[in-house]
Amino acid sequence: MLFSTFQTLLTLFVGSVLVSGSPIRSRSSYAVKESHHVPRKWSRVGEAPANGIIHLEIALKQSRFEELERHLYEVSDPDHERYGNHLSATEVENLVKPNDDSLDLVHEWLFDNGVEEGQLSYSPAKDWVKISLPIAQVETLLDTKYSVYRHTDGTYVVRAPTWSLPTHLHSHVDTIQPTNSFFRGAPRKSNVMPISELGTDEPTNLRSALVKDPPADLSVAQACNASAVTPLCLRTLYGTLNYNPKVPGKNKVGLTNYLGETNNRSDVSIFLQKYRPEAAKAAYQFKIEIIANGDNQQTPNNATQLDDGKDLEGNLDAETILGISYPTPLIAYNTGGSPPFKPDLRTPTNTNEPYLVWVQYVLAKKDLPQIISTSYGDDEQTVPASYARRVCNQFAQLGARGVSLLFASGDAGVGGDPETCFTNDGKNRSTFLPSFPDGCPYVTSIGATKNFNPEVAAFDPRNGFVSGGGFSNYFPRPAYQDGIVPPYVQSLNGAYKGLYNPQGRAYPDIAAQGQAFQTVWNGTDVRLDGTSASTPAASAVLTLVNDALLAAGKKPLGFLNPWLYKKGYKAFTDIVSGNSMGCGTDGFPAVKGWDAVTGFGTPFFPKVKAAALAR
Repeated sequence: MLFSTFQTLLTLFVGSVLVSGSPIRSRSSYAVKESHHVPRKWSRVGEAPANGIIHLEIALKQSRFEELERHLYEVSDPDHERYGNHLSATEVENLVKPNDDSLDLVHEWLFDNGVEEGQLSYSPAKDWVKISLPIAQVETLLDTKYSVYRHTDGTYVVRAPTWSLPTHLHSHVDTIQPTNSFFRGAPRKSNVMPISELGTDEPTNLRSALVKDPPADLSVAQACNASAVTPLCLRTLYGTLNYNPKVPGKNKVGLTNYLGETNNRSDVSIFLQKYRPEAAKAAYQFKIEIIANGDNQQTPNNATQLDDGKDLEGNLDAETILGISYPTPLIAYNTGGSPPFKPDLRTPTNTNEPYLVWVQYVLAKKDLPQIISTSYGDDEQTVPASYARRVCNQFAQLGARGVSLLFASGDAGVGGDPETCFTNDGKNRSTFLPSFPDGCPYVTSIGATKNFNPEVAAFDPRNGFVSGGGFSNYFPRPAYQDGIVPPYVQSLNGAYKGLYNPQGRAYPDIAAQGQAFQTVWNGTDVRLDGTSASTPAASAVLTLVNDALLAAGKKPLGFLNPWLYKKGYKAFTDIVSGNSMGCGTDGFPAVKGWDAVTGFGTPFFPKVKAAALAR
């Protein structure tokens, strides 16, 4: 009875859709293309309504991705003659467009199954074919069955763990989504602590006189308090306090919002008036681009939204970036994902894959920010390998165009709760839980620190926040890590053997402060922990490095990692204390040099700027 009521509610919220085109014709032989186990925190609650709409994305094999990757590494290698000569959007599109045979065969398959040409849309390179169809038709198209799945946090998705294609298409199609990816893109914030819970004494670094007119020789001890991290503290600690951006407008920075998040301009304004007064006007000037019905509610939250903490993540990102990199223009990308069901407490949402929707949108743009900060991620094993690789390849396209992509490394150390640290392959083996997309070799992963003299790996016993780090099970160690990571693995002396992949892409790459960030939300001050804080902080500091590069007539940093692992790491402050605890273990230790907790450490702007200008 309960499920019957649930399905009735779903059906009420879904408009009937007439299937256009000819009836489904006979098909050639099908075989399973991919299966992916339902992750542990998800459970099936019933069948998906047949007339609900799925916005299907078909990834055709890219014809010359290996060549694109070669270009990416050449223009990102500081010792290569092509360093900094990033590709144009058109050049990238020409390298990833599918072969004509692949496109023709997929068209033939779709048309034979009642799809009309006018229903199709494409990415600029035509490596993605997009179509919206009723679930019943998609089930026939993919020889599968969609169901409604519920997460332990109460959210729903519609997925098909196993799907098939005609055998002759297997070598032409990399992945089709949404099918079996349970990736959620959860925000990397771990703590919300109202000021009243932290005592009534105002830390010295919050006093208005110091904020409004900081002396040029302000010390870290004067500017910083571990219980309340502010832009003034970050600008002093990382050496940007006395730097005045020279080419704002030519240089830009971006951030991403998902899951109904936006950046509340009123809150951002209050924050900047208190902690970066000269930047206050930027709260109403930065650009917000809406993608696939993304949220941009600027009115006060209702009771349910307040309980959910709506815009905590968005406010933290915007306030941190503007508080450091002003007056560099900020662009926020709010991605909704066009869920096929009207939002309701009992109706599936998040049916599209958020990164996929966002990255296709920005790849179609000719003018992009030089750095984009993302504070969202999920366990790698929630994502099928084919989807992970294809999204990672999309990120490589942005890197080839000179865009630095920074992602938060996670807030659960090597995996969090021991009860969840098991493989998702049906064998239930004990394992650490690497994060996606941090394992993608074409992005820069950001860990978190706390304290100031010295900084140490972030850990907050009040809420269990631990800076994330580890080794990918999907992506092998890239060449740029070959001289750096193996000695670290060897130094572990066999610890945690079998719990991680020592040959995998290791992360994070660098770190920044990520604990007790002063944030304004719902008109009041709260303090947040998370790599959701460290990632916009690192992005803002590196944005100012790009400003110096562009002002000097040089190219922006672009894909950071080859430069970082070859030369740039020397400009970062090494973190040698702390651990990435999780899964009932102490996790990986922070040590001298690179480690799987804080990477190469935190950026000190004067040194990073000098190293970048000397490239």
